[in-house]
Amino acid sequence: MNNKRVLTIQDISCVGQCSLTVALPIISACGLETVILPSAVLSNHTGGFKSWTFRDLTDDMPGIEQKWIEEGIQFDAIYTGYLGSARQIDIVKHIFETCSKPGCAHIVDPAMADNGKLYYGFDIDFVREMTKLCAAADYILPNVTEGSLITGMEYRETYDEAYVKELAEKLAALGPHTVILTGISYEPSTTGVVVYENGKMAYYQHHRLPKGSHGTGDVYASSFTGALVRGFSAYDAARIAADYTVKCIENTADDPDHWYGVKFEAVLPELIKSLG
Repeated sequence: MNNKRVLTIQDISCVGQCSLTVALPIISACGLETVILPSAVLSNHTGGFKSWTFRDLTDDMPGIEQKWIEEGIQFDAIYTGYLGSARQIDIVKHIFETCSKPGCAHIVDPAMADNGKLYYGFDIDFVREMTKLCAAADYILPNVTEGSLITGMEYRETYDEAYVKELAEKLAALGPHTVILTGISYEPSTTGVVVYENGKMAYYQHHRLPKGSHGTGDVYASSFTGALVRGFSAYDAARIAADYTVKCIENTADDPDHWYGVKFEAVLPELIKSLG
């Protein structure tokens, strides 16, 4: 296997098992050289902790990009997660143009909303800018909330296949080659992912666990990226990532003190095994 280099751009939450502290070990475990570009540094993530520190690294990002350009450093894939501002989105779009090898896979997780609401600090102007980044991507991984915001469709808590198909079609019309809709559930006991590619929709269904966990979206997107760059199809990468994420949640479910993330580390051998 040729050595592939993946760049992932998102924040570092020092405690909390999300963002770069998830992406770096998971993509590395997939046998890929993993390069990071931190967008911010937090003492811990903001979901459930009482307080946190936050240092915005937006001003550092263009200088890092410039040094990569000077050194001729380029990437086989660029995967973005949580971005804290519209300015960071502009920087990422520029990195797509300057630091991509021919055929570089641009993978965007538009991490900005869930359960019908934007995350704290985001507004409709940010949604507009994120929509432009999705249009520049090859693969996007929104949930239903993010998909509805990007397309302007009505958000629904319950929906049918026709709604999901329309959502996927409108997302694909923006420009990405492949749309992966996460957390798609047609009945209470199951959930899954929809892969829309070349005008066709495929659904991978798995059982729904009773308790969600912080950081599972980052676990999913990171393992999807790793499998995709390792040569799996988008559907198989989506399936591998879904199975791995479920195993991470199961591995954490019996520990009430571990509420801030999932114990993904102990399950990495399962992910490596699934990659062959």
